Amino acid sequence: MVTSFPFMLKRLLLTLEMIKFEHSIFALPFALTGALLAVREDGGDRFPWGKLGWIVVAMVGARSAAMAFNRLVDARADARNPRTRMRHIPSGQLTPAFGWAFVGASSLVFLAAARELNPLCLALAPLALAVVFFYSFTKRFTPFSHLVLGFALGIAPAAAWIAIRGSLDPRILWLTAAVTVWTAGFDIIYSCQDFEFDRDEGLFSIPSWLGLAWALRLARLLHLAMLVCLTLLSSAFQLHLPGNLGIFAVAMVLAWEHRLVSPTDFSRVNAAFFTMNGYVSVVFFFFWAADILFFQYASRY
Repeated sequence: MVTSFPFMLKRLLLTLEMIKFEHSIFALPFALTGALLAVREDGGDRFPWGKLGWIVVAMVGARSAAMAFNRLVDARADARNPRTRMRHIPSGQLTPAFGWAFVGASSLVFLAAARELNPLCLALAPLALAVVFFYSFTKRFTPFSHLVLGFALGIAPAAAWIAIRGSLDPRILWLTAAVTVWTAGFDIIYSCQDFEFDRDEGLFSIPSWLGLAWALRLARLLHLAMLVCLTLLSSAFQLHLPGNLGIFAVAMVLAWEHRLVSPTDFSRVNAAFFTMNGYVSVVFFFFWAADILFFQYASRY
């Protein structure tokens, strides 16, 4: 038992590395924004720290399960792709059996968190898992897999709203739409790296379907649509100056993201994908949380 613990710990750390655990930050701030909007509408005197904690656990559990599932389903294709052949499962650093065990454990964590939130969250939890798992198969039959991935992340704010209020308000769906098109846009940019491989393998993606130049144009349009959705969300919830400054800040980060790539130069795609999109979600949450919390509590005094 003593000798097996370091071995299992190493496998766990490798798995967290495989699923890019640190990139949970992409969707989590948007989920927390949905939760804070629900808290504001709820108008209660006590801040639901416990529920926010379980929302974080649910988000991390669902994303971890989805990412590990994706790596398992794509393992054979990854092994043939020069860019991905050194990923943990194709290179033999992790076994498929351990990967499936991790998917099962992460799914159970997600279901346990949903159970702690409310009955509706628990009832919808299997459907949420089905959505995030389904994405991994869409690259085999539709170039719109990027939108499916976007929706898988986009349901997080609506789920967080349900976790706080126990029901769904249609207004929060503007945030679901914003996250959906934002994610689809940056996933299109990232998938440009595999343009030739996808075509040769018969895999579907916007770049392999439309070509690199048109794919980047579509990514820009999707990110513009995100800003429109955020503006409509702000109007629906009557946000103030900080919230609208947050939308402007997001626009500036997205503009810079698109400056980092071109149809002939993807050398900075990792900065565009990982760094810039991390900034998008964190910057947005900072401004919107400040707006929601300041004006919520300022109105009481």
